[in-house]
Amino acid sequence: MISIIDDDESVRVATESLVRSLGLKARTFASAEDFLQSALVGTTSCVITDVQMPGMSGVELQSVLRARGDTTPLIFITAFPEERVRRQVDAGGAVGFLAKPFDGADMIACIDRALGEGSLVSLNS
Repeated sequence: MISIIDDDESVRVATESLVRSLGLKARTFASAEDFLQSALVGTTSCVITDVQMPGMSGVELQSVLRARGDTTPLIFITAFPEERVRRQVDAGGAVGFLAKPFDGADMIACIDRALGEGSLVSLNS
């Protein structure tokens, strides 16, 4: 299960469509708080999250998950790709940091890294 968190519905829908096209299950959330209150915390294989959202940011979400001992891989997407933020999320173990609009192939490569190299190839073989 891939959890997609973004306050922009069009980004959620497009990203969910991409993930499902890979044969993976996806669930979307409009906020980090909604995700944290869901039953998917701890069972999600990968989180794709926007950096900047109303309420809790994607960076804050990463901090909360790591503080709980949750090592779920995170892929960050942002309309404002600041190097300072990239370094911060990389230090927390991010597997991707993509600028919007991102290329689908770049997202697929990040998901493949998050799930383990070659996992998408074996799923689609």
